[in-house]
This record gives sequence, C-alpha cells and structure tokens, in this order.
Amino acid sequence: MSRLALRVTAAVLGALSLVVGCGGGGGDDDGSDRGRRPEGAQVTIRVPDDAPTITDAVSLARPGDLVLVAPGVYHESVKIDTARVTLRGESRGEVVIDGQLQRPNGVVVTAPGVAVQNLTVQRNTQNGVLVTGSAAAVAGLPGSGGYDTGDEPVRLLESFLVSHVTATRNGLYGIYAFSAQNGVIEHSYASGGADSGIYVGQCKPCRIVVRNNVAELNAVGYENTNASGELYVVGNRLVGNRVGLTVNSDHQEKLLPQRDTVVAGNLIADNQQKLTPVQADGGWGIGIGVDGGSENEFVRNRITGNTNVGFMITATADLTADRNRIAENAFAGNGVDVGWTFPAATRGQGNCLLANALRTTVPAGIADTASCPVPATSPTPSGSWRSPTAPAGIPFTDVAAPVPQPEFPQAATAGATAVPDAPVLPDVAAVVLPSPSLLAPGARVQTS
Repeated sequence: MSRLALRVTAAVLGALSLVVGCGGGGGDDDGSDRGRRPEGAQVTIRVPDDAPTITDAVSLARPGDLVLVAPGVYHESVKIDTARVTLRGESRGEVVIDGQLQRPNGVVVTAPGVAVQNLTVQRNTQNGVLVTGSAAAVAGLPGSGGYDTGDEPVRLLESFLVSHVTATRNGLYGIYAFSAQNGVIEHSYASGGADSGIYVGQCKPCRIVVRNNVAELNAVGYENTNASGELYVVGNRLVGNRVGLTVNSDHQEKLLPQRDTVVAGNLIADNQQKLTPVQADGGWGIGIGVDGGSENEFVRNRITGNTNVGFMITATADLTADRNRIAENAFAGNGVDVGWTFPAATRGQGNCLLANALRTTVPAGIADTASCPVPATSPTPSGSWRSPTAPAGIPFTDVAAPVPQPEFPQAATAGATAVPDAPVLPDVAAVVLPSPSLLAPGARVQTS
C-alpha cells in the first residue's frame, strides 16, 4: 500500500470512530477497537477532510456509505463500482468535477443502488454522468462509440438515482443512462451537450423516470434511443436547444426497436437556439422528433415556438414508426404543428391524434383523418414541408454557463440516500398541461 493510501485509510478510520461511536464495535472500554468499522455500520466519508480526492473516498466506501464532498474544483474522473453508495456535494454549484477537456467522463456508475447528487460535472470529452451496465460504454472502446457492438448479451444496471446534478459543456451527453433500468433522473440541469443533454438508451424494460429537469443549449435536449417499457419523461423543461426531444430506434444500439415511452407534461419550446453545438443529423427548430419509435404516448405537453415543426414522425429505411398516440397537447407558434413524413418502404401504421390544439399539419387535415382511435394497421398519411436551414453551431466548450440551480435539501446534513429497487411510476392521468414558465428560474433561455 502506498504512503498516500495509508494516510487516507488512517484519516477515514479515525473519522469512522467518531461517526459510529465507541459502543458499536464490541470492544473493551479502553478504546482498543477505536478506528475499526463495526459490522454493518454506514458512515460518512468527507472530502477532503477524510480523503483528499473523491476517487480515494469512493474506493473506501462500502454499501450504504455517504461520500460528502466539500466545495472545490476536482480534476478527476470518478468511478463508483460499489453498490448503494451515495455521492453528494455540499454545494451544487461549488462542488465541480472538471474534466479539463482531457477525461472522457466525470462520474461513471457501474453498481446498483448508487445515488449521485448535488454537484456539477463539466468539460468532459464524452459524458458528465454515465450510469451503465455495459462494459463497452465504460471502456469507451475505440470504434464502439461507447455502445455494445459485439455479440455479448445486454447487461442492465439494476437501479440508480441522479438528482440535483448540473452537467454542462460535455462532449457527448450531460447525463447518460445506458443499459440501465429502475432509475430516476430528476431536478437536474444539462447544457452544452454536443449530442444531447439527457440520454436514456438501450433498456427493456426500462422502468425509468426522467422528471423535473431543465435541458437547454444542447444539440438535443432529451434523447431516447432503443429504450422501451415503462419509461416516463414528465414535467421537464426542454427549451432553447436545436431539437427539444427525440424518440428513436437505431442500429448502433441493441434492443431494437424502441417502444412504449410516455412523454407527458413537458414544456418543449423555442428549440432553434443558435449558440449551441450542431445536431449530428442537422436537426433544427424541432420540438419533438420520432424516428422509428412505436407505441409511444405523448400527452399534455406544451409545444410552442419551434420554427421548423412542433411534432414530427418519420422512419428510417427499415425501422418504421407505428401506433404512436398524440393527445391533449397544446401547440402554438410552430412552423408546422404536426408533420408526418415517411419513406415509401416504411410507411407508419396506426399513428393517431386526439384533442390537440392544432393550427397546421402536414398532410393537411390529419387531425380528422387520423383521429384516435384508428385501426392499428391503418396507414399513416405522409407529406413534406420546407424546413429552415440550420445555422452553424459553436463548440460545446463555448456554450454559456448555467445560472444558479436549486440545491439538494439539507445536502450537508442528510444521510445517505436509499435508492429503491424500482421507482414509483407516475400517474399519467394526474399530469397536467405545464405552464409556459415551467422551471423558468433555473433556465438561461426563456420562452418567447
């Protein structure tokens, strides 16, 4: 063991004796067991008081422990591979894990039941926070793009929580849940994602809830690829990106095709922000885009001010988009409110509209001709429209810094967070149409 490790261990053990007290270890009253962790004890490891770096603290943590980080800028990449550890900053804006444009990831979670809370991750070449059961995603294997590309079976991380995290100016994704299930991403902020701010990919069944987040100044605010089954995107502010939200099927990932996501109660507005990274497919001015996704429900979202199209459904040459239900959404100020456009070989079936506030559709009249319910095999009308030209983007490193964000309650005094084996799923019937000012205090980009 190195001298540094010895010093770290001694400091932590000294702290443990204070945390758990003198009676829990079963030793004599002479203090001979001082510094030993009683069996099953859960402790707080403080950075830098008990361990000089977050990585050192995490390496000493056991299931149920809390790693509590004091304000400072930490130049490291933190990997959490011990189950049920909580990593929390004392101050969301002042605890900063900075990749210095040299490290691929800020925080990587590969064990179940881990909570990441109340800190900022920035300037990583790939991801701010990566939660995954995929060895390829962790390794970032050359040519894989961090995806599972071989013949090995999909391995899903079983539970997670990301809460009150600020992820800004990262080279791919701000918060990235890939090959993971039974999780929650909430009360977080993502900007400057060169691919997307928040991403959920390759899970089935997902049983994931993405709620009450702000995603702005990204190429895409929220992206969902090959993620199917009990996935809920609810109450988020997706304003001021190039594209607000996408739901896709893609051959780069396993578990094709994408199905069964609920997108409800979100504000999806003004997604034509110029000072953003370029979207990979050239997307611009789009509120919601469905590409090869099926059997999804889009209900009571406010979709406004997207200069190209508010809601678009399309498909690839071999992955169709079928039986998507678009109901009770409020549309206003979009270039086209709803546009459906399909290659001839993969014409969608069973897509329908119900009780939406609509001004324009392509093809015209689909609110009547494709009103829900329609037969599951009914061909979806298809048309085309003239899309505006996307302007040049900026490097993700140049995206504007976030405004101050809400803190995790009692961050410095609350104990470790117990992450449930599966989240409580939202009652969609209780989700209401959001206000145009949803989560506005935490956003730099305001609606027009």
